[in-house]
Amino acid sequence: MITDVADYFAKGCGRCDRFATPDCSTRQWAGGLEALRRLCIEAGLTETVKWGHPCYMHAGRNIAIIGAFRGDFRLSFFNAALMKDPEGVLEKQGPNTRHADMIRFRDNAQVKALEPVIRAYLAEAMGYAEAGIKPAREDHALELPEELAEALDHDPELAEAFHALTPGRQKSYVINIGSAKASATRIARIGKFRPKILAGKGAMER
Repeated sequence: MITDVADYFAKGCGRCDRFATPDCSTRQWAGGLEALRRLCIEAGLTETVKWGHPCYMHAGRNIAIIGAFRGDFRLSFFNAALMKDPEGVLEKQGPNTRHADMIRFRDNAQVKALEPVIRAYLAEAMGYAEAGIKPAREDHALELPEELAEALDHDPELAEAFHALTPGRQKSYVINIGSAKASATRIARIGKFRPKILAGKGAMER
């Protein structure tokens, strides 16, 4: 996966063999992705790379992440349970996503049309970060490390594969990823384990 955010907009995320080719999804949506990037930067967000995608932070918290797919591109919000969504534009990433957290675009021009809404939603999310407000903790049979929960929320393919694993295999990843003290290490382990999860294997399986 990429580590330089500029590479995403020029070549893609680096997670498949379409990376740095004309067939990469980022090429189809280049105009819209750049427009989202501009709005995030103009909002005062700090741009970084997480899970091979441009991630935007504020007050030490992840605020939003950009992604591109074959049929659409997306701006997804972290801590989506807090978002009020007065315009009704937020959708769920997939059946295993707990809350509607993304604005989906199927045309590059949609970003311009929704610019006031995007600015308002970014400002709302930034306000929660500044105030230290977090969603109420939900009870789950398996307590996921924050980085893993966020990766699953913003990677539908990974989420589907992870939730299809046996409870024991899921637990192997929770233990292995959660045992890392540094957040950067936990994120790196998620990237390393992604192929295994997609293959239906546990953390210690070959």
